[in-house]
Order: sequence, then structure tokens, then C-alpha cells
Amino acid sequence: MNWDEIGLKMGLEIHQQLDTESKLFCPCRTELIDSEPDHDIVRNLRPTQSELGKFDRAAFEEAMRKLHFHYENYDDGTCLVEADEEPPHPLNREALELAVTIALLLNMRVVDEFHTMRKQVIDGSNTGGFQRTGLVATDGHLETPQGTVKIENLCLEEDAARRIRETEDGVVFRLDRLGIPLVEITTDPSISDPQQLRDVAYQIGQVLRSTRVKRGLGTIRQDLNISIREGARVEVKGVQDLDLIPEIVEREVMRQLKLVEIRNTLRKRGASVDGDLVDVSEVFRDTASRIISSAESVLAVKLMGFHGLIGTEIQPGRRLGTEMADYAKKRGVKGIFHTDELPAYGITPEEVKALRDAVDASEDDAVVLVAHDRETAENALREVTKRARMAIDGVPEETRKALPDGNTQYLRPLPTSSRMYLETDIPLFSIEEEFIEWIRKNLPELPSEKRERLIEEYGLSDDLASQLVKRNLVEEFEALAEFRVDVTVVASLLAYTLRELGREGHDMDSIGIDELRDVIRLLEEGKVSKDALRDIVACMADDGVTAGEAAEKLDLLLLTEDEVEAVIDEIIELNHEMIQERGMGAMGPLMGQAMGRLRGRADGKIVNRILNSKIRERL
Repeated sequence: MNWDEIGLKMGLEIHQQLDTESKLFCPCRTELIDSEPDHDIVRNLRPTQSELGKFDRAAFEEAMRKLHFHYENYDDGTCLVEADEEPPHPLNREALELAVTIALLLNMRVVDEFHTMRKQVIDGSNTGGFQRTGLVATDGHLETPQGTVKIENLCLEEDAARRIRETEDGVVFRLDRLGIPLVEITTDPSISDPQQLRDVAYQIGQVLRSTRVKRGLGTIRQDLNISIREGARVEVKGVQDLDLIPEIVEREVMRQLKLVEIRNTLRKRGASVDGDLVDVSEVFRDTASRIISSAESVLAVKLMGFHGLIGTEIQPGRRLGTEMADYAKKRGVKGIFHTDELPAYGITPEEVKALRDAVDASEDDAVVLVAHDRETAENALREVTKRARMAIDGVPEETRKALPDGNTQYLRPLPTSSRMYLETDIPLFSIEEEFIEWIRKNLPELPSEKRERLIEEYGLSDDLASQLVKRNLVEEFEALAEFRVDVTVVASLLAYTLRELGREGHDMDSIGIDELRDVIRLLEEGKVSKDALRDIVACMADDGVTAGEAAEKLDLLLLTEDEVEAVIDEIIELNHEMIQERGMGAMGPLMGQAMGRLRGRADGKIVNRILNSKIRERL
């Protein structure tokens, strides 16, 4: 696609948990809890007006669902602050220090006062109905091959409660994650190429990795803001895979272009939606469709001028009808039927004709029906008519969820500016210039700087250096590199061997830096060969033994040269005919036999030297 021609504009929001001792506004620890919760709190949320007397449209939309929210909590690990039963404690200074560190690494200007704000949250993930957040820095930038990208804001805020499961009438959350310090980093919307968007996300991620941030699934989340000239701003939430970003952008652009085409067609047809709901239960009184026959009532709505367009594919495998169904599902139904896909699902051509007659639909009209209890069906069809009217307008502003295949799915309307207001329970926090300068003088190395230093100082390959940086193992490598051994062996052990052993099912959690020091010390002292390291570490992980005990148990302690020579003499005697026939050509096969016999107990160079000499003696 020609991105400039379609007016593609993109921005990025990155949310990263900080690795602090305690939460942002209470002393609770920041680790997730695996045990069964001790208590359950039930809350219902409702929208409230802002100070200007306005409702946030996303909050109003969510309140219409009338959900019950359950919050699982613990006697030890969560407290009354998370339950919104106690005022917040003073701001976590450690978290602010980390946020300022990240801001300076992103070339940002730090504010002189931190003001805590309340940002309205409408999905139930915050017990108070709001998230505490505050601006830390503005006006940063990153350099990319496609140009400079502006970093607009960096905020320090609370993470939300952990979503555990859905129930028939609501959602169950757990409060162990609520309040963990989080930085939100926002770029401006000037990014115009999908690959550049991915590169910016990667660079920011590398900056974050150079500081104390949490690692693992769910600790970092990327949200994409995407729009085109004739479309609208759409926020895509929950992007986990950086490599999927270009695909998500391309599919969202495809969706918006298709919606623009549909809008133009609808306007040419003079399409309209009156929203009158018709009870068509009688039409399907004897239907063979099990879904419809089991429903309390069947309601339908006519969409004038929509014939053939509801079935139009707007993303691979997703149609305009899918978009309408996503809206309807927010009201408790599993899906919708529409005439662009009928007859099907047990609905006959005769029933389709009777349906069209019942709602007085012409050839250019489409009909959507929902089978459920009457109230749910009415609410679902009202959502369908709302989405149909949006189709006549074009592309709606929405918050959407990233799907694993690169498509996106409707979540809720895009929030408005009416959802932010001042937190009155927390005083402002002054950020002194001396505090900023102290942090500036102690900034950590950026990942790119670490990689270059490893290559220059230790002579590592670009691949090994990059893997150590990527896996956050530079500190461990430098500790082990103090031993008088080949640093490439140490780097390979950390970057590849440990990971491979973990994938094979060995419990690598028990192998820390002290255990690895013992392993490398055996190598330095000449007690084991480098080829034995993998088996020794695996035995230590499985059996809980020391490095020396593992080497002895596996019979991997190095033999003396005399012992190696004795083994090679045996091999020579058994293969004297091969030596006479092949001469030095027997070196390869015999070397294989020798290393098989001496596996892990002799250095390969020594074996090669002795074997070479012994073969020449026989010729």
C-alpha cells in the first residue's frame, strides 16, 4: 500500500510494569500470588459526571451491561487500599526514580511536580472505577531510519487488577496485580510506516530492559493508535508480539478502507436505519434451526439499502456482519443472523422469504435477526442498529482488541477527555532538580551500548553479544568471565545451553549465579572439559547436587594424559587393519570412537594430538 496516499498516521502506547519492592500507593509486594484467595468482594459500577457535567461515552456504554464485578483478595499480599476501603499511601519514591530514569533515557523533559490524577476505568479492573496516574515527563524523541519520532508523554500509574474469568453476569478479578507501578509511554501520531512502528516499539522496549522492569508474559503491553485520511482513530489494545505489529496495521488499514467503500455505497443507495424491531417468532414456529427453535423469541430489524454489504469481507475471515455481531455480543447474545448469509444454519429459503415479507424488506434491504429472551434480543438488536448507522457515517472511533492472527475485534467506544480528574487524596510530589541530576549521572547502559562493549572488550561475536543483552544476562556473563576460561564458552552456556535445558524440562530455577560459578571453576581448574558443562548443569538441576558431585556422578572428571593414552592404545589395537588400509585416512573414524569412549572426560585437542601420533607410529 502507498501509506502516504491513504494518509496513514500511527502512534504507540507502551505499558511496562516496574520491578519495585512495593506497589505505587501501598506497601504490598508486587509479585502475583498463586494460592487460592481468602476473600471475595462484589461491586457494581456506574458512570458519573465529570466536573464539567459530562459522561464519558465508554463508561456509559459499559454501565449499560449491568455487570457484577468480583474481586478476589488475600489476608497477606493485598490490603484495603486495593479494595478501595482505605485512602492511598504516599507515592512510591522508588517507582518515581525508575520512571525518571526511563524518561531521561528517552531524551525527555521531566516535570517539576508530580500531580496524581484519577483516570476513569470502565471495565471493572479497578475497584474504585478509576486508575491513579500522573505525568512524569514530556517532549522526548527517538531516532529511527525513517526519521525522528517524538515521545509525547511518560506517565507513572497503577496497573489494573488481574482478570481471572468471566461469569454469566460479570467478571472475576484478582487484586494482587492492582497497584503495581507501571509506566505508560506515548508517542505522537506522526509514524507513517508499519515497520517504523515496530522499530519504535523495539527501541522503547530496549530502553526499558536497561532499567529495573518486570519480565515475562503480561508485564509489558503495546497499544496501537491507527487512522487513515478518510477513516478514524482506532486504538488496538493488547499487542504482545512486536513482529505482528506490521500485520495488524495492514489489516486495520484494510478494514478502514473497506468500511469507507461500504459507506460510499450506502450513501449512493440512500441507505437508512429506522430501528423498528419486529417480532418474527411466528415465521420460525416450525423451523429446523435448533438455535432459533430453542429461543424464547425471535426479533428482526430491517436495514434499508444494506443488501449484499453485511456479508462484505473487511478483514480476512471477518465481515461487516462480524462487526455488528461484536456489538450485539456485548448485550449477552452469542451471535446474529442476517440475510446476506441465509438460507443456512437450518433456515430455509421459504423462511427467508417469509422473514423479508414480515419486515417489509425490498430487494436492496438486509434483515438482521436475533433469537434469545425478549429483553436480551431487543438490547442486542439496538446495538446492531447503532453499528449500522455508524456504517453509513463511515469508520467509527473504537477501542479494539488485537487477535492472534493480526485481525482486531471491537471492545468498546474510544474514551473521551471527560474521564480524567484530580486525585484529592494524594498531595503533589515535588521533583527537585538535584534529584534529576543525580539520576542523570547514574543512568544505566542502553542495550545497544552493552552489545558493542561486549564485542569490543571480550571479543564475542555479534550473535552471542546480542543474545546476552536480549536475555538480560550481561551481569552474569561478566561475573563468570573473571575466570581464566574461554569467554565464548561462558557466553554460549548462558545464552543457549541454559535455555535449551529449560525447554527440555530441566528445572533451571535452581541454577543461579553461584551454581554457575562452581561449574566454570571446574573448567578453570582443568577438572572437566567444556563439552561436559551441559550434562553437569542438567544433573545439578535434576538431582540438586553440586557441580563437583554432578561431575563425579556422571563420571565426567577429566582423565590424565596417561589415562587418555591408554584408552587410545586400546582403540589402535582394535583397528590396526583399518590403519594399514587407510593410513591417516583412519584419523576421522578413530577420532569418533575415541571421543565416544572419552565423552566429556578428555579435551578434544589432547585426544587429537595423541591419536595422530599413535597412527603415525603404526605407518
